Amino acid sequence: MSTPPAAAAGAGTVVSPAWLADAMRDQERRVRVLDCSWYLPAMARDGIEEHAARRIPGARYFDVDAISDPSSSLPHMLPSASQFAAACDALDVRNDDQVVVYDGAGLFSAARAWWMFKAFGHDAVAVLDGGMPAWLEANLPLDETAVDDATVRAAAAAAAAAVASEDGRRAGCFKARLDQTLVRSKQDVLTRCVESAGNSATERLVDARPEPRWRGAAPEPRKGVRVGRVPGSACVPFFSLLDESKRVKSGSEIEKTFAAAGVDLRDTSTCLVASCGTGVTACVLALGAALAVPELRPKGLPVYDGSWTEWGAEDSGCPVETD
Repeated sequence: MSTPPAAAAGAGTVVSPAWLADAMRDQERRVRVLDCSWYLPAMARDGIEEHAARRIPGARYFDVDAISDPSSSLPHMLPSASQFAAACDALDVRNDDQVVVYDGAGLFSAARAWWMFKAFGHDAVAVLDGGMPAWLEANLPLDETAVDDATVRAAAAAAAAAVASEDGRRAGCFKARLDQTLVRSKQDVLTRCVESAGNSATERLVDARPEPRWRGAAPEPRKGVRVGRVPGSACVPFFSLLDESKRVKSGSEIEKTFAAAGVDLRDTSTCLVASCGTGVTACVLALGAALAVPELRPKGLPVYDGSWTEWGAEDSGCPVETD
């Protein structure tokens, strides 16, 4: 696999609307903008419908739900490298592109897409700080050309369905290789975070869910899922890394937020693993770590992909802790 390109000049982990607007006019390097809007059922919003109605000019829709492992019963689990590459081909994303991801909430599901690109070796990816709300606030151009909803859905489905052949060879151009250090399984968490706790644990889970859910004092939104937390885990709610406008806080503020939960981002003797409900907002913690201590955690944090939906399932057999 060819070496992925570095980020475009000035493109850090997050970029401002002004930076993106300038970069889209730059002819020296192609910028591919992806709308990654995805919402919880309780939010009563539809990312595909919103994208069909209006979008940043040139943006394609990256469907977090569809670009996933079709064989898993868990929501939006990480696809294989060949599936991800096929999706990128369908979205016209190249290995030498600077990718910028955004969502309609400010910073929510875009972090998941950011982490996915990192996990598959594409380092030239950034999150639009504040997402679509910030773009609108800056009064920047919009593409409001009507797009038939079915067309958008078909394009998203095609991206996910374009799976590689069994031998792994594809006719497409995008090359992806999974960085296994950025993903954790249920067994990984059980072995490295729980069973070794109190001895010489080398990993610790950091949970992005709201504290009442982490403590077991609030019900889970999904049926068949127990309340509580992974034993020994810390709680850093994802929204605590955002300001009132849903923009990400400064690196120093993020570091202090982790520290208040008893988590030292600068202590690399213990690997921190991000988790949440279904693996989406855990990626906000991963992003925050990359912002706070880029010299130590340039790719953020590894993510427990199955997260609480898998661990807390009534039939998972995993230990649960409550207050």
